[in-house]
Amino acid sequence: MRAPAFGFELLASDGAARRGRVTTAHGSFETPAFMPVGTAGTVKGLTPEQVAATGAEIILGNTYHLMLRPGAERVARLGGLHRFMNWPGPILTDSGGFQVMSLAELRKITDEGVTFKSHIDGSRHELTPERAVEIQRLLDADITMVLDECTPFPVERDAAAKSMALSMRWAERSKTAFQVRPGYGLFGIVQGSVFEDLREQSAAALTGIGFDGYAVGGLAVGEGQATTVRVLDATVPALPEDRPRYLMGVGKPGDMVPAVRRGIDMFDCVLPTRSGRTGQAFTRRAALNLRNARHQDDPRPLDPDCACPTCRDYARAYLHHLFKAGEMLGPILLTIHNLSYYQELMAGLRRAIEAGALEAFTAAFERRLAEGDLPAL
Repeated sequence: MRAPAFGFELLASDGAARRGRVTTAHGSFETPAFMPVGTAGTVKGLTPEQVAATGAEIILGNTYHLMLRPGAERVARLGGLHRFMNWPGPILTDSGGFQVMSLAELRKITDEGVTFKSHIDGSRHELTPERAVEIQRLLDADITMVLDECTPFPVERDAAAKSMALSMRWAERSKTAFQVRPGYGLFGIVQGSVFEDLREQSAAALTGIGFDGYAVGGLAVGEGQATTVRVLDATVPALPEDRPRYLMGVGKPGDMVPAVRRGIDMFDCVLPTRSGRTGQAFTRRAALNLRNARHQDDPRPLDPDCACPTCRDYARAYLHHLFKAGEMLGPILLTIHNLSYYQELMAGLRRAIEAGALEAFTAAFERRLAEGDLPAL
């Protein structure tokens, strides 16, 4: 069967917020969308069926980790990442740019690309824009990201400008290297740190090259929510309205809602899964630490308004016990809940935008968070 064309359909809007649908070679997904992170070909702790049951329609894989282990060529020989990890739906792969930043002690950047030592065995590797795109093609990613340098924070303006210019040169080379196929898309990444004029220059450069979607990178690295919002206010209006917009590495529920209001369509973050493994649950009213003794006699669910299996079938007291006892079921159940909550938040945003009720939705969301967790019975 011939794959459909890659595309973005705008279905509704409410102010700057958008309700849309992205079509890929492996199916479509609704936006606003949250992508669970499957770094090494797995969303940690859950089967693909469990991930899908939370409402997730697209997941993220990591180019850096998969190129090192098990290797992109091996994944390709085994039928691609969808078959390899048994995820039939869309997959977005990041380019490895974030690891270029986070592994500063192990890498060297030149105009050609980045050379680095593997954090696994110390072996030497080179990642160029062309190789990053090739790896993602071998993985069979529906959405490929250009190679970029994720500018560290804090940073001086001159250094941010130099970094952004390098990322734009790499973006152009990534576009040239990308093999156009039905259902597959290539996203550019806006850089420029916290400097609004650099962000605008970056957006203009990328739209001049032309991409299937546009990401905002280099945020959620310690700059604070007020600065993130200011940068989005300067950046998002400079991006094409007929392409999906992706805010990389964000984040907390309280960060995603303001971003949606500014026209962001896609998110990813390790937070719901990582927090689930360490005993933190996100609910409509508060983030809860299930290791705290106050939960040990509490018969209530994590969130009485949540329909996920964890909230339906297990009490806070039992979840507390699992973490105190070091039982692996605790992280599994909290990961299921956290991803379910994130997906329900996205679904609620989609419904609100469709109904033209985003202001009311946002007000109710913020009010519950301000009220905090309900007192024990």
